[in-house]
Amino acid sequence: MIPFNKPPYTGNEDRHVLAAMRSEKISGDGLYGKLCQTWFEQRLGCRKALLTPSCTHALEMAALLIDVKPGDEVIMPSYTFVSTANAFVLRGARIIFVDIRPDTMNIDEKLIEAAITDKTKAIVPVHYAGVACEMDTIMAIAERHGLFVIEDAAQGMMSTYKGRQLGSIGHMAAYSFHETKNYTSGGEGGLLLINDERFVKRAEIIREKGTNRSQFFRGAVDKYTWVDVGSSYLPSELQSAFLYGQLEKAEEINMNRLASWEKYNDAFRRLRDAGCVELPTITAGCQHNAHMFYVKFKDLEMRTRVIAALRECQILAVFHYIPLHSSPAGTAFGRFSGEDRYTTPESERLLRLPMWFGIEESTIDKVVRVVASTVS
Repeated sequence: MIPFNKPPYTGNEDRHVLAAMRSEKISGDGLYGKLCQTWFEQRLGCRKALLTPSCTHALEMAALLIDVKPGDEVIMPSYTFVSTANAFVLRGARIIFVDIRPDTMNIDEKLIEAAITDKTKAIVPVHYAGVACEMDTIMAIAERHGLFVIEDAAQGMMSTYKGRQLGSIGHMAAYSFHETKNYTSGGEGGLLLINDERFVKRAEIIREKGTNRSQFFRGAVDKYTWVDVGSSYLPSELQSAFLYGQLEKAEEINMNRLASWEKYNDAFRRLRDAGCVELPTITAGCQHNAHMFYVKFKDLEMRTRVIAALRECQILAVFHYIPLHSSPAGTAFGRFSGEDRYTTPESERLLRLPMWFGIEESTIDKVVRVVASTVS
C-alpha cells in the first residue's frame, strides 16, 4: 500500500534524542527546547517563540492571551481543522465562519469586513496547504477595527508572503509539528509565535501553569509563585531534540518536498489543460512549502471514483476537512456569515495525493497514471 503520508525522518534526529535521553533534564525548556526556540526567533524575527505539545495548545494559549470571553466573536474560515475553532470556543467565543476563495482555499479577505460586529475580537486566517492568505488586507482590516490577528500557520512553516515568513505577520501565530506536517517533533508538537511584545511576559506565565517560573530561572525573581491562569504547555526535551534534528535539515526537507510537488504539478498539466482536473494556485508574492499536493475534480462523484480507483491499486489518497459550519458543534457554537458559495462545493471536489519527504518519483508516476486513467 502506498500511504498518504510518511512522517519526516532524516536520520539526523537520533543523536539529539539520545543526548536528550542521557541528559539530566528531560522536562520542558531544557537545552533542546531553547535551541529550537532560538532557531525560530532568529529565522522569523518574532518577539518570542514558545514550543508547545501541539498546535492546538498554541492556539489555546493565543485565545487566553487576547482574553477571549463568553460572547466574543472570532472570524475564521469554515474550511479548517476543528482545533482552529475549539481553541476559542473553549473560552466562550462564538465562531463566525466566512467563505473561502476557490483558488487557494483560504479565507476570502474581501468578505471579512462584512462579518465584523461590535462583538468581534479576532480574525484567524488559516494558511491552507502552506499558501499564504492575503495578509496585507487582513492586517489592514484588523487595524481599522481594533482586532487581533492570530495566524493558523499549522501547515505554513518555511512558506512566505511577500518575503515574510508565515507566522511572523499577525499578532500571534501557531505552527504544528504533527507527524503529517513537513516537520515533526516526534509525532506531536506545536509552536506559539508572538510578534506583539505585549504578550510575551504573560505567555511565559500561562505556559508554566500560571506561575512566574521562567522569571525565577532567569534570576528576575527570588522565588516563583502562582500569578495568573495557565496550564502545562511545555513539550518534553525528547520532542524538542527530535525537532532540532529536523531544523538542522530544514532546507533539505523543504527543497525535496518542493521538487516532488513540481513533479506532480508538471505531470498533471495535460489533464489540467484538457479540463479534467484543477491544480493548486500559488498566488503572486507567495512562496509555498509543498505541504500537500491536491487536485480538484469536476464533482463529488468523480472524486469518489478516483479514490476508489486509487485504493484498488493500493494507493491511499484522502479528502480533507468537512466544513465546520455544517457539523453539529459548528452549528451550536458558530454561524456562517453570508453565502456558502465555495466552502462546501470546493471541499467536495478536493483530493490530497500521497506526499512526504523522500517520496520516490516512481510513486508519483504511479499515482498520476491511476488518476489519469480514471478521469480521461
